[in-house]
Amino acid sequence: MALSAKIFRLKEYNPIDVIADKLVNYSLVEEYEGVELKKYFEDVKVIGVLLKAYFIFDEPRVLNVAGETKVLPIRREALVTFRDREGEIILTVFEKKNRANRIANLISEVLFGRVGVVVEAKINHEILKSIHESSPESTKVIYFDNVDIPNVNKLALYGDALADTSLYKMYLDHGLIWYVVFTHRETGYIVGITRNLIVTMFSKMTLDEFSDFIDKYILNLF
Repeated sequence: MALSAKIFRLKEYNPIDVIADKLVNYSLVEEYEGVELKKYFEDVKVIGVLLKAYFIFDEPRVLNVAGETKVLPIRREALVTFRDREGEIILTVFEKKNRANRIANLISEVLFGRVGVVVEAKINHEILKSIHESSPESTKVIYFDNVDIPNVNKLALYGDALADTSLYKMYLDHGLIWYVVFTHRETGYIVGITRNLIVTMFSKMTLDEFSDFIDKYILNLF
């Protein structure tokens, strides 16, 4: 099963130790259809300029049991990391896009009392272009967006089509690279990256190994 993460930036600076204190002291209990739903952070650890924690949260699941509707809290956890990069805090949420966005907004409220301080980190089209062009044989998939052809929203290249340099250049003339899946040269891992830094790891590894990979190889792209 592929691992997913999304990377964010904090528009306002908070030292790592202050962030840790706020996470440790956060706890929320909400009620939904008579069921308690909890949110809190646990296992908060600071290692130099890196903070790791697990966000624990309940999601309601509505079930039909013998004709009766019941709501059950489903307990979930998501690894979150904060890295102080020369005065800028980078947040990585190890979840798929929609959940990662919701967790990022909650973290913005926990740390700053409002949504909008935690924002998407982004890389430009040229970075993804260079990833492909530096090792075309390693690329598995390319998606293009901002396509200027009427009634065409996205273009894609897969498999053998990636070897067609004329087709690739034609697509570049009509759009921007949004997503690349490629074999990472240094590690051999198969990874996908979007311009708004959703990272998908298709190779088998642990969550901690995925976190280390992002710290070492992805954060230096922006």
